[in-house]
Amino acid sequence: MIQKTVQFSLDIIEYCELLEEKRKFVIAKQLLRCGTSIGANAFEAQNPHSKNDFINKIKISAKELEETKIRKNYL
Repeated sequence: MIQKTVQFSLDIIEYCELLEEKRKFVIAKQLLRCGTSIGANAFEAQNPHSKNDFINKIKISAKELEETKIRKNYL
């Protein structure tokens, strides 16, 4: 799972660079923030303090994924 989220983050970064070339700075910044957060939270979930911490980090990743899908649909 972590490898997929890392690759997704790299793809998001590349896509946001294209958006910035088209001068779509605001959406690029928002998409970059939520798109790369998915992997960061999933990575953090690998070393949780507790079961609840793990669940919380995974839920945050899921929320960021939904936000990423919403932002991308605006394009």
